[in-house]
Amino acid sequence: MSPLNRREFVAVGVAAGAGLVVGFYLPHGGRAGKEVFSPNAYLRITPDNKVTIVVARSEMGQGVRTALPMILAEELEADWKQIEIEQAGASTLYGDQATGGSASVKTTWDPMRKAGAAAREMLISAAALTWGVPRSTCAAQEGAVLHGASKRRLSYGELVEKAATLPIPTDVPLKQSKDYKIVGQRLARVDSPSKVKGEAVFGIDFRMPGMKYAVLSRCPTIGGKALSFDDKESKKIAGVSYVGKISDAAVAVVADSVWGAMEGRRALEVSWDDGPNKDLNTAAVTDSLKRAALTDSLKRAAAKTSASLYSVGDVSKVTGRRISAEYQLPFMAHAPMEPGNCTANFQGTACEVWAPTQVPQDCRDQVAKALGLDPDQVKVNVTLMGGGFGRRLEYDYAVEAALVSKAANGPVKVIWTREDDMRFSTYRPASLHQLSAVLDGAGWPVAFTHRIVAPSISGQKGQPGPNGVDPDLPDEAAFVYGLPNVSLEYVLAETPVPLGWMRSVYALQTGFASESFIDELAASAGKDPLEYRLHMLGKDQDIHYFDTTWRTARMRGALQLAADKAGWKSALPPGHFRGIACFGCFSSYAAEVVEISMENDVPRVHRVVVAVDCGQVVNPSILEQQIQGGVIYAMSNALRAKITIEKGRVVQGNFDDYAPLRMDETPAVEVYAVPSTEAPTGIGEPSVPPLAPALCSAIYAATKKRIRALPILS
Repeated sequence: MSPLNRREFVAVGVAAGAGLVVGFYLPHGGRAGKEVFSPNAYLRITPDNKVTIVVARSEMGQGVRTALPMILAEELEADWKQIEIEQAGASTLYGDQATGGSASVKTTWDPMRKAGAAAREMLISAAALTWGVPRSTCAAQEGAVLHGASKRRLSYGELVEKAATLPIPTDVPLKQSKDYKIVGQRLARVDSPSKVKGEAVFGIDFRMPGMKYAVLSRCPTIGGKALSFDDKESKKIAGVSYVGKISDAAVAVVADSVWGAMEGRRALEVSWDDGPNKDLNTAAVTDSLKRAALTDSLKRAAAKTSASLYSVGDVSKVTGRRISAEYQLPFMAHAPMEPGNCTANFQGTACEVWAPTQVPQDCRDQVAKALGLDPDQVKVNVTLMGGGFGRRLEYDYAVEAALVSKAANGPVKVIWTREDDMRFSTYRPASLHQLSAVLDGAGWPVAFTHRIVAPSISGQKGQPGPNGVDPDLPDEAAFVYGLPNVSLEYVLAETPVPLGWMRSVYALQTGFASESFIDELAASAGKDPLEYRLHMLGKDQDIHYFDTTWRTARMRGALQLAADKAGWKSALPPGHFRGIACFGCFSSYAAEVVEISMENDVPRVHRVVVAVDCGQVVNPSILEQQIQGGVIYAMSNALRAKITIEKGRVVQGNFDDYAPLRMDETPAVEVYAVPSTEAPTGIGEPSVPPLAPALCSAIYAATKKRIRALPILS
């Protein structure tokens, strides 16, 4: 798309003030004309009936290159068979292009609908003018406009020239869900054929003429630096063309092949300054969490309380039987199948980047900063990603590639090995959870307290939230039970370990601790864990939590659906046991039932039943794929995922000591969605948090042993 000048940008902003997002409408002077009809940044139609829909979010396996175009095509009344997809690079046209927080469909639902509807209305008007008939006698259908009385038909391609001359409407009628023909259908993913054929271009696949390859030697200790290096042996390796320091902590080796670069790095001798964290280990990290909790308790005694996330009633004044427990979670790695990589071509006054990124705009801005360029001198092309899970919310690999390209004076692809990706990453923070509840005489909770002790990801990155609360916690640490006295608190801890957002982030931790503790309360009261939860959700309530309103009725519906589909009250095969959990995050509700048996004291998961309420489902097949992937990811994390630190270094390095779930360990995963016509909410992450507590609940049912720390098989 053509860039907006200052005056055009102001005009776009005015349109946004009328109820449309910034960047939603493009001026006619851009691509509108006889050859193309492009009334907004998301859509182009050409005279040959080619309909191109632009996707401004990154595809990392979650299906946005299919789901988002479906939304626009629905309102456009397009013929889905004519649709072509174009991936947007970093741009000012689409607002925030970050792909994360399960927000792609949620935040683009209205913009994509309005984009399609506006174009539809313009095309209908163009047809009416062409025929000289009242507009009300025309209707759009499957890529064409029909005139009911005369049965005349004009394809969208035939209407391009006239439609491009019409004013863009700012208040367009949107379809009701009962009239949807595309949204809600199990349409095949548009990216699947190229992946099956091996034609899809992921970041690691991208090639360009004259491109060389680079690997980096990084300081093995957290916070360390490179003092000096000897590249004499490296330059003896065939194909090695450049060796140089590109940051305080890294030395790049550039060669004609990946193998040559790796061999050059193996021969490189670097003298490292291990820095201030050379003695850091996992035990010290755990101690720091406990010290933070203790320090906060002392401050509380002096009336200096922790940061409050949510409070109702007064937990300090409730009397009854008190039960307390402490839960702990480790650092975790993202471990996507495609390791870090990026290609850059620096050309003096400009730089072009090909990145598998979740944040194209951040890549653009940070590359520009590193190279001393203006952001508009950097072009970022977004490739497919072989998994992201939050790791590609960082931009370090893009900056590295740009700096190496500049130093080596040519296009360079930086590739991280699996060990690089594991040991020099950012990590989901470790956390400590202190929970307490007061039960009445019948065993029902009348007070519930949860203190979350954890470092702040955003705070470490220089973006602290109000009152020290990490800005992600409001989306990820909710409590959706309608109890009379509740207190959720956050205690900030510090760590030198680099932190990053990982799929479901704090929700995974909060959900494990909170739901496992509720299971403890049910067991203590001698009650069924399903009935215990349903009792707490029995009254229809709206729980106002930051910017979200949680509805107990919706969580109750998801929980009951999961239980019904799992046959919660039916008999199990001998030696089989069930557990259950539910959680709300990213504005969605999820409940899961896990069925296991124990084999040599190790749980074997046979079946997982998931029910979700995420509003309107755009594509049921993609929904199922997202949830199935989330369950498998969550099982890997719950069973084995753990990053440990020794002598300031990350211990784990590959899938042998950070093992994902294997095929023969994978259970049957059944997915059910609560029917809804509400606007869509997130689905990429909500299936992750309930898995670990439901699994631990099943293990308790089998063994009467309570698991309060992950991973289970540590």
